[in-house]
Amino acid sequence: MRLILLGPPGSGKGTQAQRLVHRYNIIQLSTGEMLRAAVAAQTPVGLKAKDVMASGGLVPDDIVIGIISDRIDQPDARNGFILDGFPRTVPQAEALDGLLKKKHLKLDAVVELRVNESALLERVETRVAQMRERGEEVRIDDTPEVLTKRLASYRALTEPLIHYYSERRKLLTVDGMMTIEAVTREIDRILSAIGAVEAKVSKKAGAAKRTAKKAAEAAPKSRGKVARKSAKKGSKATGKGAKVAKPAAKRIKKGVKGTARKASVGSRTRAVAKATKATKKVTKKRAKA
Repeated sequence: MRLILLGPPGSGKGTQAQRLVHRYNIIQLSTGEMLRAAVAAQTPVGLKAKDVMASGGLVPDDIVIGIISDRIDQPDARNGFILDGFPRTVPQAEALDGLLKKKHLKLDAVVELRVNESALLERVETRVAQMRERGEEVRIDDTPEVLTKRLASYRALTEPLIHYYSERRKLLTVDGMMTIEAVTREIDRILSAIGAVEAKVSKKAGAAKRTAKKAAEAAPKSRGKVARKSAKKGSKATGKGAKVAKPAAKRIKKGVKGTARKASVGSRTRAVAKATKATKKVTKKRAKA
């Protein structure tokens, strides 16, 4: 994701930039910090900037673009970046477009934090008054007078960028007067709406889909294994049952035969007893006669 944050001083760009950095694992590029880092590293572009800065002049756009070019080639910029403090003018924006096109990169969006300048001045005046009441030191650049000049500079130099990026359908406007949390939610919403975070979301969805597919493929195998194990156990149990059942059947069969034999013996005994009794009666009658 590659973004530019636009907004006058005091609009909350720094706060929102840090939140985007942590949320989407991208880096924040500040031209001032990049210039100082390039000078300290003594890169070819940094050495050019050093001479200009030592003389108190403004660093030319081509040097700034060169520093940005070197910076976004570094590994930590692969996921994307937020440009803070650049571009400030339309020529700088055109130079940035040329750089990104050369590197085959795309600018996803330009987020403008729109604020009420009168409200910003009131906030600064209130904050300065409270600091003075507490006896705290007020920074020279944090006064209503300085803010008024910075706002005028923003309108003259940077505000034309709003029209530039609007014509290219890159501009997304957010009400910067909302609470910090509300501004963060709105930025996330519009970035999702334009698909700036679609790649990241689709990667997660793809990973989840692949995991589900693997689970689905593994399920029949596991069910088959369980079924085979159950069948195996069942056959073993059946075999055991059959082994147990055979002796039982033999015992039952013997019991039936034994009962039958007992029954036949009893019948013969009763028949003989009846015959003997009858013979005795006949013999007795004959003796009497």
